[in-house]
Amino acid sequence: MASDLQRKKASVVFTAMDVNGDGFLERADFEALTNRWTRIRGEDGTDRLREIMMRWWDALSATADEDRDQRITQDEMLAAVENLGAMLDLVTATAESMFEAVDEDSDGRVTASEYARMIQAWTGQDMPTDGAFARLDLNGDGELRKSEFVTHWVEFWVGDDAETPGTHLFGEV
Repeated sequence: MASDLQRKKASVVFTAMDVNGDGFLERADFEALTNRWTRIRGEDGTDRLREIMMRWWDALSATADEDRDQRITQDEMLAAVENLGAMLDLVTATAESMFEAVDEDSDGRVTASEYARMIQAWTGQDMPTDGAFARLDLNGDGELRKSEFVTHWVEFWVGDDAETPGTHLFGEV
């Protein structure tokens, strides 16, 4: 059974990804989220971003859509999150793909501005991200390497410790 923290984290992401606010995640939500992200960051490299986001939809729907209606409820997503500890390969692969999406210039680093655009795309709002980024940037060098990002992604999706930096990967919980 998911802990309160895991429920809160899943709710943060579900709410952000449910672009039309209908209480379900659908392919159209992922397309809208991708479109929002490409508008924020510009058209450069959007084919890869679109591919990554739609693969994430495919993976989520394959693991969470229990009734196969092409709509994922928050409860279905939470049930899938509860099982992610047994699917670390999938979680890591998704993290690596998302790192590629966030790393706009493909230099192997996510800067504070790239991270801010990711959060703006997720939430649909321009919000301060300096504090969250500083929490994620463990060595204080002003960037996240792939290994850091993957670690935080796993902490977010699998972890149950409010003190780990990854708990706040998508903003305050």
